[in-house]
Amino acid sequence: MLSQKARYALRALVELARAEGGQLTAGELALRADAPRKFLEAILLELSRNRLVTSRRGKFGGYTLARPAAEISFAAVIRVVDGPLALAPCVSPALNYRKCDDCPDRNLCTLREALLRARDATAEVLEGYTLADASVSVAQLAAI
Repeated sequence: MLSQKARYALRALVELARAEGGQLTAGELALRADAPRKFLEAILLELSRNRLVTSRRGKFGGYTLARPAAEISFAAVIRVVDGPLALAPCVSPALNYRKCDDCPDRNLCTLREALLRARDATAEVLEGYTLADASVSVAQLAAI
């Protein structure tokens, strides 16, 4: 399940995408993303450390996307905030792979195939959907 932290991160980044290269303060993002400001500030720091946003300090400070919105997938954001997309560690790609604690042999696991398919389908959708896609969708809904 997508965490509230990931929802706030995605909402804030979609707002930055809608700003089309413009800079927004943490306060503006908190209002637009309907997120608690202090919590969002911690999320933005994490996103900055992972090079999804850039921050500028001071009176004229704020946040911008670190690269074009079309190059930032929902999957990338979720991985930064919530970790791997896989439902079990044994179906994560090599970097996050580990054997499940209660499974004696992954090759005999009756759950692994379904979990692997779920991970692949989820990754395909979330890798293919970007902040630019979401910002256009939001703009179209607002026009209705």
